[in-house]
Amino acid sequence: MKRALISVSDKTGIIDLARALHEAGVEILSTGGTARLLAAAQIPVTEVASYTEFPEMLDGRVKTLHPRIHGGLLGRPDRPLDREAMAGAGIKPIDLLIVNLYPFERASRDPETRFADVVEQIDIGGPAMLRSAAKNYEHVLPIVDSSDYGAIIEALREPSRLTPVVRRRYAAKVFAHTSRYDALIARYLGTDGPDEAGELPEILNLAFVRRFALRYGENPHQRAAFYEEPGASPASIAQASKIQGKELSFNNIADADAALECVRVFAEPACVIVKHANPCGAALAATIADAYEHAYATDPTSAFGGIIAFNRTLDETTAARIVERQFVEVIIAPEVSPAAAQILGRKPGIRVLVVNMNAPMHSGLDYRRVSGGLLVQDRDIAEPDVTLNRVSARAPTPAEAADLVFAWRIAQFVKSNAIVFARGGRTIGIGAGQMSRVDSARVAVWKAEAAGLTVRGSVLASDAFFPFRDGLDSAAQAGVTAVIQPGGSVRDPEVIAAAGEHDIAMVFTGRRHFRHA
Repeated sequence: MKRALISVSDKTGIIDLARALHEAGVEILSTGGTARLLAAAQIPVTEVASYTEFPEMLDGRVKTLHPRIHGGLLGRPDRPLDREAMAGAGIKPIDLLIVNLYPFERASRDPETRFADVVEQIDIGGPAMLRSAAKNYEHVLPIVDSSDYGAIIEALREPSRLTPVVRRRYAAKVFAHTSRYDALIARYLGTDGPDEAGELPEILNLAFVRRFALRYGENPHQRAAFYEEPGASPASIAQASKIQGKELSFNNIADADAALECVRVFAEPACVIVKHANPCGAALAATIADAYEHAYATDPTSAFGGIIAFNRTLDETTAARIVERQFVEVIIAPEVSPAAAQILGRKPGIRVLVVNMNAPMHSGLDYRRVSGGLLVQDRDIAEPDVTLNRVSARAPTPAEAADLVFAWRIAQFVKSNAIVFARGGRTIGIGAGQMSRVDSARVAVWKAEAAGLTVRGSVLASDAFFPFRDGLDSAAQAGVTAVIQPGGSVRDPEVIAAAGEHDIAMVFTGRRHFRHA
């Protein structure tokens, strides 16, 4: 290794690496701020402008786009024609390229940064050099990640470490990095949203970054990792802070996301307990301790080993009740009081996540893998205000109306076919994922009875319309007094007539909330 070119915006670790290169007899070329930093550290360096004999121009936009740079990166010294061309143009081979790119992602995520200034953070020369070096990886080692600097220092002492397989891995890392960089730019400029015709993007640019590996996926034989979306909201699971507990599993993260999505839609103190991605209990109350009591009472059996989410600070009283009563995998809250943290510390296996629920949740897109492709849709965001269009003769009472809205918000997060019975701001019974809506209702009634509760006098929410009047007849038989559903069936008149016969107040929302997976 005779010659290296260094051009980095993130200077982390670069002085130590440059010093090791100099001590190994490697000539260092560099640009602008990096060259000044190395010179200040007493490390000999040649500025690129001096090497190319062409000054930087256009406010630094053009500095490395020069044949002496790209010829040195793309030239193959083992080929006579390449050697002859390089010698004739005064081009020397560059053996090592160390580049990281302008901080476009950081600028694009800063709401205070103007659009024009974000555009200026689109790196041109850096990706061009990296792609040149990566294409020619057999002769040039391209490094884009500061975490690899230690390995390069070791390779200076033991060059045999840089096998063809290792070089190829570094090249692949470069193309993955520049691909993500370009995807971030494309998303920022607008290709992740609808086009002029209102269609989703023709080319979908995914730029997720692995946060950490998981022990396994849904099952032990499946490999798994957790990836973060660029610009993930502080209100998301991706941005949660784990303040105690074991390593999160694949299923922990999926269930915790479902619990967080559900609990954060409520303005009142709320508790949602999730098991296998379905709410098994939820409640509103004056305190989260009471909300937890009511949510737990819905289905104590399913709550065992579940995920508990709160939208208020987890206090000492509530933490003590949880620890004394049940086994819990994950607890989510916007804050945890010091006293509550001390109590939870007695159960170090409980995973405790703190999430900023006051931050806005980005709408974005929802992805679902299928064989050979990807289904993409807008995320099903809870409507800020639920529209209650009365279609029955009897209007819901104020108490029924409040329970209808509560049940409707819970039903959105229950797997289809979803049926939710609620009364007094708490769930009474939940039926999820059955092949027929009537069966989901039967499951909900059965689970309520198993928990010592009765659905008589409760309201019912259905995530989709009732295709036949038998659903209303069944609800009336169970003692339901009011129903909320989207409407839209060709048999709506029959269903409305059934509601009238049973003196059930019924409202349509005009919005369906299927949740198949």
